[in-house]
Formats: sequence, C-alpha cells, structure tokens
Amino acid sequence: MSDDPELKTLLNDDLTDTIGVVVGTRPSIVMFSPIIRALEQREQNYFVVHTGQHYSDNMDAQFFRDLNLPEPDYKFEHVKECIYHGEQTAEMLKGCEQVFLDERPRVVLVGGDANFNLAGALAARKLHIRIGHVEAGARSGNWEMPEEHNRVILDHISEYLFTTNEGGRANLETDNVAGDVHVVGNPIVDAATQNLEIARERSDALEQFGLTAGEYALLTLHREENVDTEANLRDALEGVKQIIERFDMPVLFLAHPRTQDRIEKFGMAADVATVDSLVYTDAVGYLDFLRVLDSASVTLTDSGGVQQESCILGIPCVTLRERTEWDETLDIGANTLVGTDPERIVEGVARMRDADTGWETPFGDYGSAERIVDVAQRAVAGEDGW
Repeated sequence: MSDDPELKTLLNDDLTDTIGVVVGTRPSIVMFSPIIRALEQREQNYFVVHTGQHYSDNMDAQFFRDLNLPEPDYKFEHVKECIYHGEQTAEMLKGCEQVFLDERPRVVLVGGDANFNLAGALAARKLHIRIGHVEAGARSGNWEMPEEHNRVILDHISEYLFTTNEGGRANLETDNVAGDVHVVGNPIVDAATQNLEIARERSDALEQFGLTAGEYALLTLHREENVDTEANLRDALEGVKQIIERFDMPVLFLAHPRTQDRIEKFGMAADVATVDSLVYTDAVGYLDFLRVLDSASVTLTDSGGVQQESCILGIPCVTLRERTEWDETLDIGANTLVGTDPERIVEGVARMRDADTGWETPFGDYGSAERIVDVAQRAVAGEDGW
C-alpha cells in the first residue's frame, strides 16, 4: 500500500496473486465446494472467509466436514449477535475489509444474494479489489426481498459476472451492467454430482427418521417474509398439516434455527409437536440433506438453493413464495409457486406429485466450477483487460 497513511485503497502493485472466497451460509458452502476443490487441484493461492451469517454447527461446520473441505482461514464469531440487516452487513463488511487488507487478494469471489455477499463485495470494491459474482443475473422481481436488493447491487459493482444461463445474461444486459458476463452454468450442479453417490452410500438419514424412499415430502422454511410473520408461518404449517392428512404422507421438516426460534416465539411449538407424521427436526449436514432430498416424493421450500437442488435431482418442488429468482424451474414444470395459503399449498402438492420429472436442468452441465476458476486465474494473471 502507498506510504500515504490517508490513502484508504489498495494499489494494483499492492495486490497478491491470491483469490479470496467469501462464504457465510449453507447454500454458499455447497456452491463454493467444487470451486474450492478446483483451486486446490490447481495449487492456486486462495483463502476462505466464513462470515458467520449461519452460525450453528449443522448449518456450517458440518457442511465443511461432509464436503471434505479445509476449515475456513477466517471466521467471524460476532455476527450472530446482530439482529438487523444493516448491522449484520456492517459487521461482516468490517471483518472482510480487515482480512482483505491483510491478504490483499487480486480477486474476491462471492456467490448468491445473502447479506454476506454484499458485505464481502463492498469491502473489496472500496479497496479496489476485483469482484467475481457467482449466480449473477438472477432476479425474482420482488423488490421487497432484501436478497433482491443484494443481487442488483452485486451485479453493478462486480467485474466478473458468472451467470447460470442465457436468462441471467439477458437480465444483466437489461440492467446495463459494466462487468464482463460469463455464462458458466451453476456450481451447485457440480456439488450435487460430486456428492450424490457419496450421500447414497454413507447417509443413514432415511433410517434415522423412519422414512421410506418416495413416500414422504421434505420441508424447509426460513425466509423472513414467511417465518417472521406469524400469520404466514401459521398458514404454511397449516398447509403442511393438511398435506399429511389428505395424502397420508409424512413430512420431514428440517427446521432452520431462525424458524425454530419463531415457532417458539409465536407459541406454536406444542401445535407442531402434536401433528402426526410431521418429523420436526434440526437442519442436517449436506450428505444427509442430499439423501433425504433425493429420496423425497416432493419438496416444499422457500429456499432458492433447494429449488435448484430439487430441479437438478429430478424432485418436484412446491415453493412457498409468490415469486422466485429461478423462473426457469417454472418454465420446465419442475416447480410451482403457492405462497403460504394452505389451500394453494395442498393444490400445489397434488399437482406436483404427478409431474413429469423428465425435464432437462436449466442450470448448465457439469464443469461450472472449472470455468469460473479459469476466469479468476486469468484475472490474477492480468490477462483479462481490467
């Protein structure tokens, strides 16, 4: 860095031939696992920052173990104390800035739309470090979602925009972004491909939960618009109860810590506990998750990542939202939107249980991680024109 103590940015000569990877949630660890493996195999200098946005063991540390990834080089321990979006993002931004000042990477990779991605990208942007955004160009069209704000901002401040498909490219062209757009597919395809057979061999999750393959539904629920509003959460769970009764089908509810907290806060714990055939349990590690997802009859979720993974594995999905950033899954009949209205949830499950699952995934073929690392390494080598 310049000897001028008032200069608050890094100069190009200050940067090292290192790639920074920022993760912070379960989906991001999954998304970046094949990228990290590719960096390892190429002996590329890199480091991983875990911002701590997900902080329970089964939401992060277990995923590193399941995916056989090295422990993150940095992990922020105080983010879990933050309640509001602004303070959470600020705390992660502050932590990322210090790491980047110490490591001085030439490129930082972020992926998705959670607050930690925005924090990492803003820290890099302010220091004049180049940014690569994995899953660029995804849009839900719902400006009330904090994730939508993050997506748009990230795409406008990144030099390298890695889109899942041509739809993402079209969104970026409409938004007139300044960065270079690369249609690379989605590394979640790589992650699922690399780990599905391992999950089938090693995971005993079906036996653990007393489930039979193809005869249960899988439920995940965590979006704040669903779980922070008591009426929406009650409606969603009423819909699940009606599914169990109408289809005589158990539901495995892998409950995010945030969701468990709201169920307790709203006085719903006793109601949940008394629903026959509702298996209410903590979130699980990645291999167990892949196993129960791959064996489900249908998925109910409000997660963007689970929508993708369901589509990739050929499992019909019912999304408990009014909009999705993955319209491609709707177009091919792999997904349907039902919100949290109980009647619509039941109708959606009835419809999707009979869906033709022979669709072709819209998330690209295997090899996305290698394509992303190709671009990042060209950037490190100064061969990209930026």
